Amino acid sequence: MRGLAGKNVIVTGAASGIGRACAARLLQEGASVMGADLTPAGDAPGEPSGAAAWAFTTVDVTDEASVTTLVDEATRAFGRVDGLVNAAGVAGGGAVHMVDTGEWNRVVGVNLYGTFLTAKHAIARMMEQPRVEGERGAVVTIASIEGIEGTAGGSAYSASKGGVVILTKNMAIDYAPLGIRVNTICPGFIDTPMSQDVIFGLPGMERAKREIIAEHKLGRIGQPSEIASAAAFLLSADASFITGHALVVDGGYTAGRDHGVTEMLGLSGP
Repeated sequence: MRGLAGKNVIVTGAASGIGRACAARLLQEGASVMGADLTPAGDAPGEPSGAAAWAFTTVDVTDEASVTTLVDEATRAFGRVDGLVNAAGVAGGGAVHMVDTGEWNRVVGVNLYGTFLTAKHAIARMMEQPRVEGERGAVVTIASIEGIEGTAGGSAYSASKGGVVILTKNMAIDYAPLGIRVNTICPGFIDTPMSQDVIFGLPGMERAKREIIAEHKLGRIGQPSEIASAAAFLLSADASFITGHALVVDGGYTAGRDHGVTEMLGLSGP
């Protein structure tokens, strides 16, 4: 994609799932990546292209000192911070009368407060930088389709991701005059270790899994690489006129309901 080669990007949640896929795609595009996670990530995800470099540090996105250190390390390693992908996240929820207060705080803390902290310190660093081709930087947050519509048992997770969506829009407004773009991605159900742990791999969830897959009009759940493609686009110069947008990448999940009508019309393919 245009304008990613030579850029320097922080990716949280880079040890697995969507975060690791984003790091891999950005390295492939020629960007240098500072990966960050609570869990060690090991070797670079994929092969860096050109002069791209990979570095990794541990971070707790709910701890401000840890996030400050992350941004400082990225600056020392690469000289400037051109992009941020906030992919660190956890799952959790239930009907509200069943949700433990500590669990609520954990989910909202990582997903929303963690997004706030990493954006706060990355954007502050971007503000100090000179513009390059009109921009000081770009931020991509990772929300969810559960942040734009309800789902049974969503509670804490949905609330946290809905917060990410509106926080993103507010940041886009605030920092656009300074040449900093901020967008969010709302993935559908994605084949990650987290989704396997909390949905697809749990006993008793067989019917829910079938129905979830059926709600994706393309007939399957998504892959982390498909979210990474969207993140790379939003960070790139190809998205230079896009800010404050919630990009839904969900295989048609939120397009509307089918209720078996496509099959009745003979439109369900082999």
